[in-house]
Amino acid sequence: MGRALILAACLAAAPASAQDFTTLKGHGGPVMGIAVDTGGRVATASFDNSIGIWEGASPAWLEGHDAAVNVVKFRSDGFLVSGGDDFTVRVWPAGSVNRVLGEHRGKVTDISISTEAGLVASASWDGTIGLLPLDANWAWALYPPLDEPDPRFLKASGAVNAVGFHGPDVLYAATATGEVVRYDLARDAALPVARHGFGVNELIVTDDWIAYGAVDGGTRIIDHQGAEIADFTLDRRPILSMAYHGDTHQLAVGDGHGYIMMVDTADWRIVRDFRATREGPVWALAFSSDGTTIYAGGLDDVAFGWPVDTLDAYDPGISGQRSFLRAPEEMSNGERQFMRKCSICHALEGSASRKAGPSLHGLFGRPAGTVPGYRYSDTLRMSDIVWDETTVDALFDQGPDHYIPGSKMPMQVIAGKDDRADLIGFLKQATRENHENEE
Repeated sequence: MGRALILAACLAAAPASAQDFTTLKGHGGPVMGIAVDTGGRVATASFDNSIGIWEGASPAWLEGHDAAVNVVKFRSDGFLVSGGDDFTVRVWPAGSVNRVLGEHRGKVTDISISTEAGLVASASWDGTIGLLPLDANWAWALYPPLDEPDPRFLKASGAVNAVGFHGPDVLYAATATGEVVRYDLARDAALPVARHGFGVNELIVTDDWIAYGAVDGGTRIIDHQGAEIADFTLDRRPILSMAYHGDTHQLAVGDGHGYIMMVDTADWRIVRDFRATREGPVWALAFSSDGTTIYAGGLDDVAFGWPVDTLDAYDPGISGQRSFLRAPEEMSNGERQFMRKCSICHALEGSASRKAGPSLHGLFGRPAGTVPGYRYSDTLRMSDIVWDETTVDALFDQGPDHYIPGSKMPMQVIAGKDDRADLIGFLKQATRENHENEE
């Protein structure tokens, strides 16, 4: 039975109140970030380099990033701000038009917007936080300086994973070195308020408390001076996403095992612990404007929305997960290697797709960087590589970072020689120009 039919059957069997399950399908890769505005629009940021704006079943696509989009946030005026693996922070004033608001030296992982301060704070793995004016009509901050101080960039002790404003003058940041740091922007001072010991991935800042989630599964609530208020750490790791809805006192926490934990912050208790996918991760969470729906994204190329009050009515894992199209034991080793290492970025068919990488259709004998319509890096476009058994083997033996330094391809290595040979054998069959016409 196809996945859509399974999903329909599960929903038909669910109580009537649970019929509002929502799927936002159309991306070509994992969903990395979600935002919802007061009018009900949902924005999804994806590994396929694009942003989807959903006001119904068919999205409007925003294209402009040159790599995965990790985070998207709505401004109070309805404009979007986004950040991605191409190191840029972009603002989208209208439709598909965008401009670069700022640029880091590493991937942008999070954004916080303060209308009061007139700033966008951008967290980056380059170890800095950008402070970018909301209304700048040009790229205000390009590349943080390596050594000299610059008021447009705050320095951190390591890669910055999350940021959150508290009023116009205070900004909190979570780092891969395990710190939650308070930056007093008016006094140009920084003070760690928590030292967790493991990298802190997520941060929610409110007027009364701060919630953070860490690599080791730590899920803690502290006050603004760092004193612990509550600890909701469970035996699941890492914490990968958080969302908060103030009017309904709901804190949602997503983890690497595919669960969404719901905490009532009025009396600090876990009210639901919902398995959203059979396997994790839950990379993105956002509440609807009224707090009745929780949207989630992860390794699948679909974002899902569950009515909060009826989460337990859904069978755990009916949302599925991006995994094998068939049971693993029914697949050849070569196809298994493709699904694990290649399928998120690349399609095998010659038809158009929204995946982050070019189609592999007709791969063998094709010069690198020549699929029409795909925006290649200059490194790959100018290379003299022709894809054959030798070059594909070298690519996965050395990894793209070493075989084609400067390309946009994510680091993937297949250490086993036999595994590489099996992958090549599968690709030679699956990507043949005439393969799609064969029975």
